[in-house]
Amino acid sequence: QVQLVESGGGLVQAGGSLRLHCAASGIIFSGSVMGWYRQAPGKQRELVATITSGGVTEYADSVKGRFTISRDSAKNTVSLQMNSLKPEDTAVYYCNYRPGLRAYWGQGTQVTVSS
Repeated sequence: QVQLVESGGGLVQAGGSLRLHCAASGIIFSGSVMGWYRQAPGKQRELVATITSGGVTEYADSVKGRFTISRDSAKNTVSLQMNSLKPEDTAVYYCNYRPGLRAYWGQGTQVTVSS
């Protein structure tokens, strides 16, 4: 059974940094894509960053140059380093695992950036 558990969210001032972690169990690393999505109040869930098992990354334009995604295949974790945070980054951040067409989600972790 796939389980994704996020941690690392919190309250930070604009310009600050946070690092999110997602601990995954029951996954198959090879051929999968893992990533982070976020959903702000009143808005649709949107892609933040993804990384393939081969290390290929993709970022939303709004976070390029500020956020970095990484994964540890030995520990089955995926992390998101968020620097130069802005108030508009405030959202619930969700870990995502896609071994194929199906998607699995964590419960989310709140990130709040104060101005």
